Amino acid sequence: MSIVVTGAAGFIGSNLIKGLNARGIDDILAVDDLTDGDKFRNLADLRIADYIDHRVFYSRFADRAYGDVEAVFHEGACSDTMETNGRYMMENNYTLTSELFEACQRHGSRLLYASSAATYGGSEVFRESPEFESPLNVYGYSKLLFDQRMRQRCGHAFERSAHQLVGFRYFNVYGPREQHKGRMASVAFHQHHQFRQEGRVKLFGEYGGYAAGEQQRDFVFVDDVVAVNLWFFDHPQARGLFNLGSGRAQPFNDVALAVVNAERQRQGQGTLTLAQAVSQGLIVYIPFPDALRGKYQCYTQADLSALRAAGCDHVFADVTSGVTQYMQALAV
Repeated sequence: MSIVVTGAAGFIGSNLIKGLNARGIDDILAVDDLTDGDKFRNLADLRIADYIDHRVFYSRFADRAYGDVEAVFHEGACSDTMETNGRYMMENNYTLTSELFEACQRHGSRLLYASSAATYGGSEVFRESPEFESPLNVYGYSKLLFDQRMRQRCGHAFERSAHQLVGFRYFNVYGPREQHKGRMASVAFHQHHQFRQEGRVKLFGEYGGYAAGEQQRDFVFVDDVVAVNLWFFDHPQARGLFNLGSGRAQPFNDVALAVVNAERQRQGQGTLTLAQAVSQGLIVYIPFPDALRGKYQCYTQADLSALRAAGCDHVFADVTSGVTQYMQALAV
């Protein structure tokens, strides 16, 4: 039986295919939109059985044109949190995903799909429960609405789903194969290129009660995201909605320092403390932009209680180790 990966040429989708290939699995149907032709680079070194344009996939999949499909890793979506076209966002992230779910239920295919920590929005608690969900933009709402529909249709823990159904609320994912994402690429990616071009990394100054560079996010390495997806693939009885972050909030200063020190190591220089990097002008702080005031999450940290209760005990990389690995990959 084959496996479908939507958003296959994207960041997480291509890394998932890499992880499947590492297991010797290559009967993979890759679904994506290559209007941005340069995204082919994320597929060029991977083994797939076929490529299918996203415009034809969903209707043909519903008609069972691709035969027996064991599982669908659904990563395809509009992930631009600054997109304001609500109709476009809802069609891509809610309507198509709903149709895909119905087809999976009919065909006996397992569905493992990408939700988002954006569903929590301005919340201070990041637990998979409705009282903590308060999206700040239409992207977060489009993801939340599908999660809500799955709860209504399949039960709060998706226990009534006819076949495995798993939603992953991704936090701040970083790692290789995100070069096509433009402004939506990770902080680590942008800081790497900023340091190469300017010899320094810029961070937001004081905002929201946090000192300069001390706003905190749950940064999760893409290899860890793949590992958790594949853990659920290996455990077809496990189902539900799960946070997928490291479970550890770390300040942007930690990311910047890891980027600076990785670059210094590449040049044969020693590592610095944060104070040293700031004093040498390698990390600088800029005023918080007015356009982001009231729309910015100053703190996120995945509650991993549900993930652990499901039996997944994967150990996540911290920022220093994960970003260092990423910088080494970017240097190749």
